[in-house]
Amino acid sequence: MKQLTDHIEIRKAIFNTTEKDFEALALRIFHFQHEHNSFYRQYCDILNIDTSSICRLAQIPFLPIGFFKSKEISSTVFDPELVFESSGTTGSINSKHFVKDAGLYEESFSKAFTIFYGDVTGYCIIGLLPSYLERKNSSLVYMVNDLIQRSGNKQSGFYLYDYEKLKKQLLENENNKQQTLLIGVTYALLDFFKANQLALKYTIIMETGGMKGRREELTRSAIHKIINDRSGVNEVHSEYGMTELLSQAYSKRDGIFQCPPWMKILTRPEDDPLEIIENSNSAFVNGVVNVIDLANLFSCSFIATDDMGKLYKDGSFEILGRLDNSDIRGCSLMLL
Repeated sequence: MKQLTDHIEIRKAIFNTTEKDFEALALRIFHFQHEHNSFYRQYCDILNIDTSSICRLAQIPFLPIGFFKSKEISSTVFDPELVFESSGTTGSINSKHFVKDAGLYEESFSKAFTIFYGDVTGYCIIGLLPSYLERKNSSLVYMVNDLIQRSGNKQSGFYLYDYEKLKKQLLENENNKQQTLLIGVTYALLDFFKANQLALKYTIIMETGGMKGRREELTRSAIHKIINDRSGVNEVHSEYGMTELLSQAYSKRDGIFQCPPWMKILTRPEDDPLEIIENSNSAFVNGVVNVIDLANLFSCSFIATDDMGKLYKDGSFEILGRLDNSDIRGCSLMLL
């Protein structure tokens, strides 16, 4: 197995990966992280996994996402350029992601944006992320702020609760036929569009999730219908990302997400966290979502989330909800 000694070379490989070479690159990164991530190696050892024999994606052990709340998940020893922290309810323990190279994160989200939406300089980027702006160390705010700067549009920026100012800017952009991306936390988008009836033609609305503890929980389809009816857009887009990752998937319609080439979704049964559901003939499989994020080179690229999902044969996926009691679900390994 070729070792990862040239980080410049592997970074280039990550963002030029294809479906054909994804597995080989993922295996290289797995062996690198197993060697240089002491906690991940300990996790594999306790599971009694012979890592030298791993030669397929389905054999790679996925690290439960809950460990990011109590452990520093780092591959190699470094002083982080960034420390991202998840949001949480009062009294909860938040996840932390120690980022060795901010440029790696920037390259990941900027290249993914270009793949799905084209050149960012063609957009006015508007962030409606009040709850995220009110706390420090949000990976989402970092991403949106960078896209705002890259857009070069003087009208790009963040909005807190000044919905009249936001409405005025959206209408001005519509009048100027300015392509606009309104990216917002779900509850804030709902509040804005419940208060404003618009007819948007040049605006993409992208929700990022975020209802827990803020509003009555609604299904994604119900949320999108409210926004559709009040905004005039045909489809509401969505972003799927998390503090523990450096990559995002995007949905342009019906809540069906696509990954950039360096990111892949697998599923596992709810009753067996170590098994991967390997799909052969079915149009889709349901299971708990495992994420491979090759850009997460200096953390862990193989994350077992608490999200329930539907994985389609072409690699696209839907998020169906959360595992019951996901905050407390686990096994004795959580005592590590």
